[in-house]
Amino acid sequence: MITNLTDKKVMVLGGSAGIGLATAQAAAADGALVMIVSSNLERVNQALATLPATAQGFTIDLRDEAAVRDFFESAGAFDHLVFTAGGPFPFGQVAEVSAADMEEALQLRFLGAMNAVKYASPHILPGGSVVLTTGIANLRPQKGWAVGACICGAMEGLTRVLAMELAPIRVNAVSPGIVKTELWAGMAAADRKAMYAQAASMLPVGRVGEATDIAQTYLYLMREGFSTGQIIVVDGGAVMV
Repeated sequence: MITNLTDKKVMVLGGSAGIGLATAQAAAADGALVMIVSSNLERVNQALATLPATAQGFTIDLRDEAAVRDFFESAGAFDHLVFTAGGPFPFGQVAEVSAADMEEALQLRFLGAMNAVKYASPHILPGGSVVLTTGIANLRPQKGWAVGACICGAMEGLTRVLAMELAPIRVNAVSPGIVKTELWAGMAAADRKAMYAQAASMLPVGRVGEATDIAQTYLYLMREGFSTGQIIVVDGGAVMV
């Protein structure tokens, strides 16, 4: 049964920008009481300015397990946990990637997500859910995406095992393709524009994704009550071409 999110409490970790903010905005538009978490106070305040007055913002380092534990002990009960936090992946083939590169990326994207669910799950209300974030790097690997492919594969495994361990809490993940977000902000504007244009020319839908496109998938997974252990690919057809 598909229901709306009216008066449901939705916690979005990484909710101050990109897909996380778009998801928080969409959930709020659907009637949810939204809480966003980020490590950047300025971005949290900027994000709150785009959300209803009922929204709340918190600043914690999601790489700090003790801080995550303390936050959820004081946050109270809520209905849905969304994890979208993560910075750019380091690029490089296996022969070029250092253990330090891998560990840094794992710290937030994988261990951050695992710790968040560990400490949040006791506070999720009946009928609630967890929606994690992965990506298609492991489904359609490219040279230079060693770190991304490994972490995306690990996130898929984590999603499925959590669905078994936390049942009846539902645990799913969204797997986006290329999306216009701050993830690519480190690229020169011309290079970023060229990357989007090249990707769009190859995709069956004829364009790259927007954060608002992907946000609708998080909403779907929160609102419907029967899917668990699923990885929902939203990539404009990228894994087919």
